Amino acid sequence: MATDLASPVTEAAPRSRRDGSGKVPVRTALRRYRWLYVMLIPGLVYFAIFRYLPMYGLTIAFQDFLPFSGYAGSPWVGLKHFETLFTGPDFGRLLFNTLFLALLTAVFVFPAPIIIALLLNELRVSVYKRYVQSLIYIPHFLSWTIVFSLTYLLFAVDFGVIAGWIHSLSGGGPQIDYMARPEWFRPLVILQLLWKTSGWGTIIYLAALAGVDTNLYEAARMDGAGRWRQFWHVTLPAIRPTIVVMAILTSGNLLDQSFEQIWLLTNSLNRSTAEVFDTFVYYVGIQGAGYSYATAVGLFKGIAGVVLIFGANWLAKRMGQRGLF
Repeated sequence: MATDLASPVTEAAPRSRRDGSGKVPVRTALRRYRWLYVMLIPGLVYFAIFRYLPMYGLTIAFQDFLPFSGYAGSPWVGLKHFETLFTGPDFGRLLFNTLFLALLTAVFVFPAPIIIALLLNELRVSVYKRYVQSLIYIPHFLSWTIVFSLTYLLFAVDFGVIAGWIHSLSGGGPQIDYMARPEWFRPLVILQLLWKTSGWGTIIYLAALAGVDTNLYEAARMDGAGRWRQFWHVTLPAIRPTIVVMAILTSGNLLDQSFEQIWLLTNSLNRSTAEVFDTFVYYVGIQGAGYSYATAVGLFKGIAGVVLIFGANWLAKRMGQRGLF
């Protein structure tokens, strides 16, 4: 009985400490949810040490950094490295290669998980559905080195299975070295991305599809809607917010290509087409010891990514979607 009488007082006490706007004061919230905030500490420490603290190293983009002199002893040069980047002979080629790959990725790779998820959602035999899901998830767990090795075994000019099959279908003639020809570099990149990432990307969309109210499909069928109209008026609107959020997140990585994938496929014959900002930073910064110049390139990519995310979020809101923030 005493407990029952005390509980309303306990519940009413925090309410009496609310300010005029109805919000709980910070001190009250910290005391009430103190253990939740304690659980945040490891994550905050991780981000502070491994994400924000290393950002101090971006200062070398404005210096002629000398490892033995350190940050304090290296001379400041202002925007010299950015001027060299934007006016140099490599910027146009790097920007074109990176954006063209990003465009191909957006056109072919981004819709692939959506299409696969929609197809899997139509399967009614659960055992077969789980089997197909497991099969298409496997490539995600393979390293890019293994993916490149499989690509080499399939497309090598001497013993490649697919290369030999295409050569036999063409009726003879000179064989094509798919691994060395610049015009075949981008198709190989897209094929690798489709095989490795599409299956894993369906997880998010399948989760969104699982949340669709089945009564909506029943109502659509009662109104005479076929499978296509059910997809267009029920399924697609239900997963549209998820598609928009994923598109916004993807837009921030338009200038980021998988370094391991690009580096493994790059050779002396296709380098004019294959070299992007990520591999250029490696060649200039690590192999050429141009630390300041490479940092300037990385900083340019980071700023461009932030601008693209905010721009995509603004565009999504203008089109009537919720956006990311």
